[in-house]
Amino acid sequence: MTGRGQALLLLAAGALYTGLSLGGRMFYLSAVFVLLALLFSLICVLTARHALRISCTVTPEKGVRGDISRLHVKVECSVPVPIAALRLTLYSAGKETEHTVPLMRGSAEMDEEELLRHVGRFRYGVSRAIVTDMLGLFSLKVSFDDALADQLVLPRSFEVEPLHFSQEEEGGVLLRQASEDLSSPEDTRAYRSGDALKRIHWKLSARKRELVVRRFETPAPPDTLILLDCSRPVFWTSPADAGESLRDTLCETALSVTEMQARSDSPVRVPLYGEQAAEFISQRGGNTDVLAEMLACQEFKKGEEFSRILNLELRRMRRTGATVIVTSRLNADIAEAIKHIRRMGPSARLYYITYLPDDPMDRPYISQLLRQGVEVCYVTPA
Repeated sequence: MTGRGQALLLLAAGALYTGLSLGGRMFYLSAVFVLLALLFSLICVLTARHALRISCTVTPEKGVRGDISRLHVKVECSVPVPIAALRLTLYSAGKETEHTVPLMRGSAEMDEEELLRHVGRFRYGVSRAIVTDMLGLFSLKVSFDDALADQLVLPRSFEVEPLHFSQEEEGGVLLRQASEDLSSPEDTRAYRSGDALKRIHWKLSARKRELVVRRFETPAPPDTLILLDCSRPVFWTSPADAGESLRDTLCETALSVTEMQARSDSPVRVPLYGEQAAEFISQRGGNTDVLAEMLACQEFKKGEEFSRILNLELRRMRRTGATVIVTSRLNADIAEAIKHIRRMGPSARLYYITYLPDDPMDRPYISQLLRQGVEVCYVTPA
């Protein structure tokens, strides 16, 4: 009951009391009219509440950060009693806004446009509605959790510098080793001019009375390992939505490096140690759309300690040609783990996501990494 309804109820009670005290029929009649008005308003609100239907759709269901999404709200309330305009609360990316929707012929439609500002999974739609009668005597608040539509906002990629394998891996040694694995003979073939003598199968050649050479398996090229810090981003001084912007940049940097390596037909592995642990594996020319969805579903709230993850991934360095580290935090443990990765052989590149690229607290760690041969790239969230 609204304040106006309470005032009328007090008026009816006063008229009834006066009628009982003085015995005047007009006071009785006034009390009856007021009570009938209250009863009629209550019936109108309850009927409208029972008949109210709200549906919401978001287009597109999967969008890229920076795009525009459209929310379409359809309201249906076909009742024979009059009610006031509905007051709807629209829930959009964690924010609520109030809208008034008049019902024309028992239905109404509304369209709202929303800029997709941040990466993640969000809910859009009508979270609740307030139904009021025409006299404003009663109002009911109705929740509509089933009227919320999910939307996945994907990270957008940008151009990054090509990765380079270590010198001992790039020009000759590893690529020649990758072309043939001498420990895994696969088959034999006839000798061709220019074949190395050490490849000749002498026993089989003597038996066949012709030169036969061994053929060996061709192992896959070394992987590119991308290690993303999926814990809560670190920021000291920055805009109000700094956490969301850092998260966006973390996802988009990892996606950009993966796309660049996929275009160069390089195998890529992206283990994710967040609340939803997963691993993206892309062979030559693989599709990165799956990775974009996996990144958008990461909450970036808890996750494993990043220095522990770096040390845990040392087991993969034998088959890794280049390692990319994407993080918004830098401390002694992380710097030491990155240096250890570089000593294992693969080239290492650090993408440091920060609002303060000239922070004096980070300079000692950056200097250590540069001396170790780690490539350091600063990325400032946009």
